[in-house]
Amino acid sequence: MFGFLKSIFGGKTDRRAHTLASYQPDVDKINQIFTTLASLTDEQLQAKTGELRQRLQDGASTEDILHEAYAVVKDACRRNRGVEYTVMGKTMTWDMVPYDVQLIGAIALHRGGIAEMATGEGKTLVAVLPMYLNALTGRGAHLVTVNDYLAQRDSEWMGLIYRWLGMSVGVVLNGQYPDLRKQMYQCDICYGTNNEMGFDYLRDNMVLHVEDRVQRDYHFAIVDEVDSVLIDEARTPLIIAGPVDKSTHKFNELKEPVRRLVDDQFQMTQGLIREARDLWKSDKDNDRYEAGIRLLLAQRSAPKLAEFMDIAKEEGIKRMITRVENDYLREKRLHELDAELFFSIDERSHTIDLQEKGRHKLAMYTSSGEEMFVIPDLSTELVKIDEDPALGEEERLRLVDDLNRVYGDRSERIHNISQLLRAFTLYEKDVEYVVQDGKVQIVDEFTGRILHGRRFSDGLHQALEAKEDVNIERETQTVASITLQNFFRMYERLAGMTGTAATEANEFFSIYKLEVVEIPTNQAVIRNDRDDLIYRTKREKYVAITERIRELHAAKRPVLVGTISVEVSEILSDQLRKAGIPHNVLNAKQHRMEAEIVANAGQPGAVTIATNMAGRGTDIKLGEGVVQTDAQGIKTGGLFILGTERHESRRIDLQLRGRSGRQGDPGDSVFFLSLEDDLMRLFGSERIAGVMDRLGIQEGEVISHSMITNSIGKAQRRVEEQNFAIRKHLIEYDDVMNVQRNTVYARRTSVLLGEDQSNTLEEMIDDVLDTLVEKHCDPPLQPEDWSWVALRQDLLRILLINLVLTEEEMNSMAVETLREKLRLLGRETYTRKRELLGPELMPRLERFALLTAFDRRWKSHLAEMDELKAGIGFQAYAQKNPLVEYKKQGLDMFHDMLMGTYEDALQMITRANLEIRQEDTEFKGRGDEGAQAHHQEAGLLQSGGSMAPKTTSREELEAARAKKEPIKREGPRVGRNDPCPCGSGKKYKACHGKED
Repeated sequence: MFGFLKSIFGGKTDRRAHTLASYQPDVDKINQIFTTLASLTDEQLQAKTGELRQRLQDGASTEDILHEAYAVVKDACRRNRGVEYTVMGKTMTWDMVPYDVQLIGAIALHRGGIAEMATGEGKTLVAVLPMYLNALTGRGAHLVTVNDYLAQRDSEWMGLIYRWLGMSVGVVLNGQYPDLRKQMYQCDICYGTNNEMGFDYLRDNMVLHVEDRVQRDYHFAIVDEVDSVLIDEARTPLIIAGPVDKSTHKFNELKEPVRRLVDDQFQMTQGLIREARDLWKSDKDNDRYEAGIRLLLAQRSAPKLAEFMDIAKEEGIKRMITRVENDYLREKRLHELDAELFFSIDERSHTIDLQEKGRHKLAMYTSSGEEMFVIPDLSTELVKIDEDPALGEEERLRLVDDLNRVYGDRSERIHNISQLLRAFTLYEKDVEYVVQDGKVQIVDEFTGRILHGRRFSDGLHQALEAKEDVNIERETQTVASITLQNFFRMYERLAGMTGTAATEANEFFSIYKLEVVEIPTNQAVIRNDRDDLIYRTKREKYVAITERIRELHAAKRPVLVGTISVEVSEILSDQLRKAGIPHNVLNAKQHRMEAEIVANAGQPGAVTIATNMAGRGTDIKLGEGVVQTDAQGIKTGGLFILGTERHESRRIDLQLRGRSGRQGDPGDSVFFLSLEDDLMRLFGSERIAGVMDRLGIQEGEVISHSMITNSIGKAQRRVEEQNFAIRKHLIEYDDVMNVQRNTVYARRTSVLLGEDQSNTLEEMIDDVLDTLVEKHCDPPLQPEDWSWVALRQDLLRILLINLVLTEEEMNSMAVETLREKLRLLGRETYTRKRELLGPELMPRLERFALLTAFDRRWKSHLAEMDELKAGIGFQAYAQKNPLVEYKKQGLDMFHDMLMGTYEDALQMITRANLEIRQEDTEFKGRGDEGAQAHHQEAGLLQSGGSMAPKTTSREELEAARAKKEPIKREGPRVGRNDPCPCGSGKKYKACHGKED
């Protein structure tokens, strides 16, 4: 059957052979042109750049000149062999000329694909050919890397060829000043990281002068380590944020009570485990089932507690826990079990629920009432207040305000407790984060690097700061945001390269429309990938790893030990130190010598411990004597890869394996696992534990079989599917924001570019006046019942229009007539203002007013959309699709935001005085010093000011003195915190209730 399927779909080898055959005609043509270039002088070859540029200007396409351009680059590489130059302060000698398989990779990149090339196949050089070709258009080409080191190194390393061919090369790095960044983007070829380029896009759409923008066209980009950037990091949007007006968190107040609650639950869990051990000794099924109930409670109470992990590996325990859990889930009684705990933990979904017993404990620890930890039902309480006949209007309003205050205070309190519980129970120091220089720093789970400047979202980072007793930074709110998916989809042409992309081929195509092309290796891979070795406990595993490393070190075999956390790398380092084995450690704490440590990892007897190898970007070249050849001419030895745990992503494991066996070198790879590893514990250990039980595996013994390795692969696929669902969910919601973002940024760009805004402003006046008429003049009502006073106030406030009508005119007015009259008055007011300020001052005022209004309202809109998204999931309980409801409500809120923007801008323009100082209309700097990427929270941002009038008009004073006429209400009274009847999705007090 397998052979039949393989004949249809093809295996990896078949697919690569097909790639080789389909691209061979292109490769032959490039090489044919390459041979003809040898007769040219250096100057003649360099002149080819100008000739190719001219052909593009004359109408040729990049595809038309691809073969010649690639041949030119290949010959430039040949001619520069032996040239010495400096890269990152070190002298290097150029010695690379593209192989045929590298030409195939370069063609695939130009044609908008993802080139999957094994480690050591020279992806850095491959990118030079399509970058040169696409830079010939004059619109620039971007090479996106995963960190500043690689961006700078590759720009200098490959810069020799670019500059020799007459191309300018730039690199965008963290901390560069805007003027320098702008110069870098103007180069033909620009290297930079995904974060820096994404942030520059957001910052460019926040400046108040077009000359402050640094980026230009989004023409062509190649993403290096494309799986790391577009898959792994795509779960985290880029966010620029500013400080909130007032800090309201209670982390300092609640930290110690929550710490005590966690300790109490741990003690409870230990008691449950002791009871379970006694019950498990019985031969009765009922007693053992009771033991299973207590152990399921322990699992939902403290799944990472050492005592629980010890008992869970005993024979039959995991199966019983699963049996009990399935019974409770089937009977929908799991909540009854959770109610016996202070808080329940679902480790798979990474969530925690505070239970009634936990609220009682916290009330005792904080010397407050238990109701302080219960959020009131806002809608029910508002109805009670509204329907109480004994309350007067003032008393009713006071009670509503008190209820809102209590609701906000308790919501914040419960949220802070939830995040503190997550920080104390689910997030481990030196695993998910490290503490350096008095700050909590996130560790990238895929690369092992510190993500400087990033913060966990939704208060979690502040909870971790409270847990670690470091300074708790102030809350922030989003002022600009975009997902990496939507940023990179702006490029006209996008390509990528990596050593591992095939496992995510479906996601690449469905989101980015990028096809994965598996490029054959230059030489066959002869690395021996062995089956996993599985032990019962981590302790047994670490002992076996230390012994294997000792053997390999004694045999002068270089070993690369891959770990998935800082904690494990330091545990192993300590064991090797005690064993007297010299070694290097590369993790989030020791990363400054990264390139040097990795480069020397192939020397005889070298032992290197590295926390994840994704995106390291440095080849491990084998030292002399590491590779031997036997009597039959077969190569042996090479780099030995020793994985200490399976990562939840198969790609990370493949990247680790791929460090060995480059360019035909021999090598070996094997993973040492235990049933206590997170992946095994959560997804795969039950069946494997059963196999161990049946085989009678004793402590210290190991099991290894391809069936078990395949079972682990299935567990990884389940995790990958879950992560894909997270990314898909993120982009579905961000697609709604993306339409809105593009609309706002397009209008903002129009203003920045100095385009005439008079027609736009006249349309804004019409829209605002139409909205006011709809708001105050309800057609079903008679004209005498319209809200004439409120209409006059709004007209004066926004446009300084003094609407004067006789009582007879008001009583006989038709809606359409009123609308036309107001439009005429609005246009006249705007025209007078233009004539008063003149052609020089008026455009400056309009520009300032529009930019300020857009920025202020967009910032508020982002916060409101975040709130909407946070609560939209509850729509599912009403049998509604949350995404559909998010789109509908988001559209209404966006319309309200635009109307608010128009009102703000028109108010500034009509009320501004003639005396406009130069500094009032100039923006001091980019104000982006606090830009940060998130998991999702950020630093500081200075917001723009507003322009206020120095005087109050006579009409406004008269309106203020006027006695407010009674307004008739039709239908039931709307509470201030009820949804606004207009359907905007906002509370009444924040919408049409503003005028009440």
